[in-house]
Amino acid sequence: MIEIIKSGSKIEFTSRFAKAVVLSLILVIGAFSFMLTKGLNYGVDFRGGAEIQAKFNSAINLSQFRKALDQNGFKGAVVQSIGEASNFEYLLKVRSDEAKLNQVTAGITKMLEKDYKDKGATIRKTDIVGPKAGEALRNSSFQAMFWALLAIMIYIGLRFDFKYSPGAIVALFHDVVIILGVFAITGREFTLQIVAALLAVIGYSVNDTVIVYDRVREHEQKYVGRSLPEHINNAINETLSRTVLTSGTTLFVSLSMLTLGGPVIHDFFFAITLGVVIGTYSSIFVAAPVTMFFDRLMVSKQQKPA
Repeated sequence: MIEIIKSGSKIEFTSRFAKAVVLSLILVIGAFSFMLTKGLNYGVDFRGGAEIQAKFNSAINLSQFRKALDQNGFKGAVVQSIGEASNFEYLLKVRSDEAKLNQVTAGITKMLEKDYKDKGATIRKTDIVGPKAGEALRNSSFQAMFWALLAIMIYIGLRFDFKYSPGAIVALFHDVVIILGVFAITGREFTLQIVAALLAVIGYSVNDTVIVYDRVREHEQKYVGRSLPEHINNAINETLSRTVLTSGTTLFVSLSMLTLGGPVIHDFFFAITLGVVIGTYSSIFVAAPVTMFFDRLMVSKQQKPA
């Protein structure tokens, strides 16, 4: 096995937990502040608008097509290729108020007939997403993340001990809030794709946390009498090489897709890239300190006289 960091490392992680907690609090509070003041830039899926499926006889230049949509007044339209590349089918997502949805679809149809007649442009399907439907979908998405976090908390509690569950949940909450905060700051569209990315980040981050927890449990059983901070420090050191290799490989792939994958999947892999970096950090510097805090809380309660 390749070892980026040689076995037997003795890095004092626990001594750095206090500074890490302060940094995490600043990031989370800052992310919350931007989410509350600036808000998320919801896409068509969550805000309402029109989705138009168009077919052409030959390939079109997507950059020029998006520019043409902007010039015709359809600002911020999302265009993506669907199906096989040889089918030359594209999905257009345009945000609009409910009162103007019919005007939007009519305007795009007119633009295609006028500017892309030589490409054989035809409208295959038109779907209108009303604001109420978008709001319901948005609520369902956040509920899906909530239930995922709850299920993970129960799993961690049953698999290890319930003193570990808060650490895992706080770490996942920390990751999701910071990513949402970055999307609020940058004004990137928050769509169903980003919800899928966040759920993927939750799964990735909890896997990294479980690896550390599993090693901590092994140490608790093997070295009875040692303190939990010592177990955690040794466990992180022993899994550090694995963490660096796994996170580095995942980060390489996500960065490649982010830079080379094109605009359709750019925001998705932007969220994944953030998630890999933040999730790796939180599995060490967020989950572990929270676990130590709850362990001390439980010990202090047990020591109190009845």
